[in-house]
Amino acid sequence: MTRAIRKIKKTLKAKPTLEGAGVRLKRVFGHPENPQFDPFLLMDDFHSDNPEDYLAGFPMHPHRGIETITYMVHGTVAHRDSMGNEGKIHGGDIQWMTAGSGIIHEEMPARSEPELWGFQLWANLPASHKMMPPRYQEIKSIEVPELSYQEGVTIKVISGEIDGIVGPVQDIVTDPAYLDVTVQAHMVSDLPVKTGHTCFVYVIGGEGLFAEDATEKISLETLVLFDEGDAIRVSSGDAPLRFLLISGKPIKEPVAWSGPIVMNTAAEIEAALKDYQNGTFIKR
Repeated sequence: MTRAIRKIKKTLKAKPTLEGAGVRLKRVFGHPENPQFDPFLLMDDFHSDNPEDYLAGFPMHPHRGIETITYMVHGTVAHRDSMGNEGKIHGGDIQWMTAGSGIIHEEMPARSEPELWGFQLWANLPASHKMMPPRYQEIKSIEVPELSYQEGVTIKVISGEIDGIVGPVQDIVTDPAYLDVTVQAHMVSDLPVKTGHTCFVYVIGGEGLFAEDATEKISLETLVLFDEGDAIRVSSGDAPLRFLLISGKPIKEPVAWSGPIVMNTAAEIEAALKDYQNGTFIKR
């Protein structure tokens, strides 16, 4: 079967920023790039061996209308929310939180050796699901299947399906795939992606090429957004290449965005802010 290999639409370099109570991280994409990444809204890379960069954390704050997905590589983050969930996620763990009608939570990094390293991705919800009941899923690393896709290519399947292996995060309305892919040196591999889905990769180790005719190597902390097709072609260099491969079904609806709240109209944003001010944000 001949696959339609996707071409590169855009590349972005992650940029330093401050978030939460003063956490130093890198913004991979965000509000200025919307709606090119539909259904995704924002992605952050927090990576530091200096506790002063992250210990201030993300104290209690609200979300409505979105999902937040936190994937840890190293270190520990403690979570607590208005639904009564409380716990810690460690290296290899995932926290998939569907804010829906409203949730208030905090994410507080612990002092981590040798470093704290993780990613947070925001996924939008369609109008039909923006006020759905909140849901919290905590996935431990041992629950994430690791697939030997071909010789020299291994894939951790967080969500979505590849080669019959299905990730532990399921029943998500935007049908996302979230894969952690490692390609050994001097390898070429075609990885399937659903036609019509927005697709991007973010390089977290090594460097490589990400198109049939590519000549410019994509290096660390760089994102590649792809055009249409049903596969991407990856070529590694002299060292192993590691990247996150993320895709999802576009929602194609208006986006009204104010901080941690994303709805479809300005009136819905105003109502959410009033709910928060009035103490009626959490819907029972």
